[in-house]
Amino acid sequence: MSDARMRLIDSQATGAGLPYGALVDALQSGFVTGCMVPARHHHHLERSGEPDATLLLMPAWSKAEDQNQFLGVKLVTVIPGNTTRGLPGLTSTYILYDGATGQQLAVMDGNVITSRRTVATSALAARYLARDDARSLLVIGSGRVASQIPDAYRAVRAIEKVFVWDINTESAEKLVRSLNNKGIAAGVVTDLEQAVGDADIISAATLATSPIIKGAWVRRGTHIDLIGGFTPNMREADDAALKMARAFVDTREALHEAGDLIQPMQSGVVAEEHVLGTLEDLANGDVSGRTSTDEITYFKAVGSGLADLVAARMVYQQVCTERQ
Repeated sequence: MSDARMRLIDSQATGAGLPYGALVDALQSGFVTGCMVPARHHHHLERSGEPDATLLLMPAWSKAEDQNQFLGVKLVTVIPGNTTRGLPGLTSTYILYDGATGQQLAVMDGNVITSRRTVATSALAARYLARDDARSLLVIGSGRVASQIPDAYRAVRAIEKVFVWDINTESAEKLVRSLNNKGIAAGVVTDLEQAVGDADIISAATLATSPIIKGAWVRRGTHIDLIGGFTPNMREADDAALKMARAFVDTREALHEAGDLIQPMQSGVVAEEHVLGTLEDLANGDVSGRTSTDEITYFKAVGSGLADLVAARMVYQQVCTERQ
């Protein structure tokens, strides 16, 4: 990388550099190649008069044998007290470096990196785990990440109809209007049990702390994708949903961070071996994904520094190409 000028890349340019089809393909290649991803760093920030805050650092860098060397760090601040200030509780920034020289290449919008790589990672998993003929998608949640799920899934499956459920019906209606305006057939559902039973793919992106997807509602052949729960106390699906499915994770960290896995394992509902593999295993063909049309598949992700690095590299290379 001869051009080591540092660039500031705003949210619009960051998003423009991450079209879903290309991003899913890049993530697939990234999980095959791999990179160095140490454990994320959690730093507790004491506060007075408001809940304590957290600083997260998620580093990743290219393997020594890779031709092009990159190093990246995502810095995330989680400030619960911002609710009373009318500000977002989470802010993230991504810093990309030349992995060979250590020179700073770019600073980009970490929120966009996170949301796009999150839904693209789920879409990549669906490439292996959802039925080829899956046509209906149920999105549970209607926030920033949930709103991007349909576009990501349409990059890997011929989704004909999107259904949206949210505890806040007005928010679900707003998302549906946005999808319809983009030419995506979508509608709000209020009966979650029926919607779960009708869907080919269920993708949840919520902050639920108790299960909202019941295994008893899920029909054979469904793919369940859980995006939202990222702490041991968060759950989006019940024990039955996990127990009846062939389960996979983005990385092994999910076994120690996600309540959807930790809680059933601690209670003895399933053993760790119930999780059959990671996205790296699937991408390399070391494990089989979906093996029949009637089985239920289950994917749980907690986020990966590898996915962040892949996305940041894509953005940087796109910006470099445009400015040459």
